[in-house]
Amino acid sequence: MRILITGSNGLLGQKIVKLCLERGLNFIATSKGINRNPDCPDNNYLSLDISNQLEINKIFQFYYPTHVIHTAAITNVDYCEDHIEECENVNVISTKLLADTSITYKAHFQLLSTDFVFDGEKGNYSEEDEVNPLSIYAKSKVNAEEIVINGKTDDWSIVRTIIVYGEGHNLSRSNIVLWAKEALKKGNELTIVDDQYRAPTWADDLAWGCLEIIVRNKKGIFHISGPETMSVIELVYRIADFYNLPKDKIQPVKSNTLNQAAVRPPKTGFNLDFSRKELNYEPLTLEKTLELLKK
Repeated sequence: MRILITGSNGLLGQKIVKLCLERGLNFIATSKGINRNPDCPDNNYLSLDISNQLEINKIFQFYYPTHVIHTAAITNVDYCEDHIEECENVNVISTKLLADTSITYKAHFQLLSTDFVFDGEKGNYSEEDEVNPLSIYAKSKVNAEEIVINGKTDDWSIVRTIIVYGEGHNLSRSNIVLWAKEALKKGNELTIVDDQYRAPTWADDLAWGCLEIIVRNKKGIFHISGPETMSVIELVYRIADFYNLPKDKIQPVKSNTLNQAAVRPPKTGFNLDFSRKELNYEPLTLEKTLELLKK
């Protein structure tokens, strides 16, 4: 088994690298530019521009991966609304380049996707539910999924997830749990939506699920998220309670008052029955992960 990881400088990529090292799995980590993860040995890292077919070919010819875990993407939903061509290039076209090359090299291709493929009218989505994207970002992920599903092989997996959080090294973006914790500590005024519902996902659980699909030789679509769906404001309240921080600076607000560029689905959350059955996936509760963060 030889695993090629894209987006290895990101939070999820770093967690997958960590698990590969712990399990003694053979891997090559890639991101654009230098290796920003001090836990990833430089011998296991190569720079890769996923939009450049020549660079992709060189890495496949050098490493001959048996599995590809494609985590690299533009995930800032508002940014995507204003940078449609860049979003298309990174999230869709680059997925096709990597997926097609994986087919050529007979490598299993795994795509990371999102709860935003759904419109949020129903919640508790299963893998069979119909997608209905509301934003440019969400449409790019649906298009990427379709490329994988309609390819000339069935040797693929798609992992959909929701609000990933945890600690990593030199991350280009923070995540809601770390941001809320620091803001509450500083006593900042927080304006938080109370009409959006999500199942926040511990990055370590997600990385475990991604690798377990590969190790168990599974295929198809998998929903991998946290076990609890809650409003975003409840998430922040629970973070405050856990760290014994005051909640008086948390102000509820409705989504339609924020003038955000991208439309968000009101309620997602996943039915995890399939992942529990196929992978023995048992994600940690929010408070258990906060305890681990504390340590």
